[in-house]
Amino acid sequence: MHQTFDAALGINLLHANQEGADHNREHFDEWGIICLNVMSSPGAGKTVLLERTLAALSSELKIAVIEGDMTTELDADRLRKYNVPVIAINTGRSCHLDSKMVAGGIHQLSYQYNPAEFDLVLVENVGNLVCPAEFEVGEHAKVALLSLTEGEDKPLKYPVMFQEADCLLITKMDLAPHLDVDVDRIVANVRQMNPHVAIVPVSAKTGEGLDAWFDWVRFQIKRSAPAKQQLSVVH
Repeated sequence: MHQTFDAALGINLLHANQEGADHNREHFDEWGIICLNVMSSPGAGKTVLLERTLAALSSELKIAVIEGDMTTELDADRLRKYNVPVIAINTGRSCHLDSKMVAGGIHQLSYQYNPAEFDLVLVENVGNLVCPAEFEVGEHAKVALLSLTEGEDKPLKYPVMFQEADCLLITKMDLAPHLDVDVDRIVANVRQMNPHVAIVPVSAKTGEGLDAWFDWVRFQIKRSAPAKQQLSVVH
């Protein structure tokens, strides 16, 4: 009975979260915004990737960030240096952002700015390879990071993250000469979980692969362009 109750409770929580995520996505669609949910384990390079992304794309795209962290605003402060709106959300003991938390961030953004002017919202989720993949926040696509230092087996040990990802960035490629890690094996393990995910090896330090990542982001924006143009005509 206890196990049945726990399972039902989990299903109800996910169902309620999904309703909230769908509502968040309706807001993004109404404003013509693409939302990307950026997820990884701690230290895989989410924040530095966003720093490089803001530095490269904020002159051509109107970008905002919803920054999730358990206790501090250290990462949010790093991103604020790029003169984009950064909404910080502290999750306390929760190891992921959920749709209700992100709804709060959306409300802050819409209160302080005209959201219809934005092209892209980047959600940096809490560092964790399990929970963030289970809880949608209203994103149009999920971006997962896996650093070389985490090894080849993580896609097999934490399958949901990689099954759900639309784009996987293999980070810290500059360390490849110093590690006994087979990048081809990482790719094969990811493909076993998700045959269709876009895979981009990158190094925030050397710049390797970042142009391919930027192009992937631009493509997500381009796909939404007709809807945004139609929205602007209506308004």
